[in-house]
This record gives sequence, C-alpha cells and structure tokens, in this order.
Amino acid sequence: MPVALPPELEKFIQNQVTSGKYASVDEVFLAGIKLLEERERLYQGRFEELRSEIMVGVEEANRGELLEVETVINRLQEKLQQRRIQSEQ
Repeated sequence: MPVALPPELEKFIQNQVTSGKYASVDEVFLAGIKLLEERERLYQGRFEELRSEIMVGVEEANRGELLEVETVINRLQEKLQQRRIQSEQ
C-alpha cells in the first residue's frame, strides 16, 4: 500500500530508524498504528462509560431525582479543584 507523507514526517521516520530505535520503516509504521489502535480502544471504552453514566442520569431524571443547578455547579467546581490539586502534586 503506497503512502505519501509530508517531508517532515519522512524525516522523522528516517530519524527513528537511523537512531536505532526501530530496525526499519515498517517497524515505525507498526508502532504508530499500534498506538493509534490503543488510543481508539481507550476512547471507545471511555465513550461507553459516558453513555452508561448518561443513561443513569436520564433514568434518575425520569424518576424525578433531579438536583438544583447550583448544587451541580458546586460539585463540579469541587471536582475541578481536586483535580487541580492532584495535578500540582
């Protein structure tokens, strides 16, 4: 399968081979494809998690289990603050 790449990507791939990180251009392509495949698998998994969480929320809403907007905003702000603190550590 012929592939046309911009010169900067060709140079990057060649540098990977020349540096000894990979034995051939084919190995560089395989590594890239495996990374893409893994990323897609992670995204798909996260998508399914989000879909499930949304369905839980829809079911709760259908039962009348709703929260005030202010409560939701406060909880989101708390979670955001916790993530900021964790990322700084």
